[in-house]
Amino acid sequence: MLKEKLFDDLKLAMKSADQETVGVLRILLTAIKNKEIEKKTKNGGDGQLTDEEVIQVLMSDAKKHKESIEIFTKGDRKDLADKEEKELAIIQKYLPKQLSEAEIEQIIDKVLREISAKDFGSVMKEVMRELKGKADGKIVSSITQRKLK
Repeated sequence: MLKEKLFDDLKLAMKSADQETVGVLRILLTAIKNKEIEKKTKNGGDGQLTDEEVIQVLMSDAKKHKESIEIFTKGDRKDLADKEEKELAIIQKYLPKQLSEAEIEQIIDKVLREISAKDFGSVMKEVMRELKGKADGKIVSSITQRKLK
């Protein structure tokens, strides 16, 4: 499972004194643990996350880093933007390979052929269900808007 891989990589990073990786992995594992507690509270049971749910946690954290990079770049804080980019690179090692724009367009076209509704919300819902973490929502949104016009 992905969670075990994160733990193993944390141990390796600690042994090799890679403080940056240690910090990022600790934050990710804490976010995963919090999500497990939330799941256990809501649904009962053991609260263990599936790999898909772990990927959602990682994607959420990656999105926060991307937003921070954008803000720091606009604020002319290259040092902080560089730090966020390094942390984002560590997170992206654990995420599935992102699809290209051409591949995203093919999936959107397929969804548009399959569903009868042509409103943005229903199309996005189906497309994102199909992509499941393999593409950035902003890119998918802009391509979908362009296709619907």
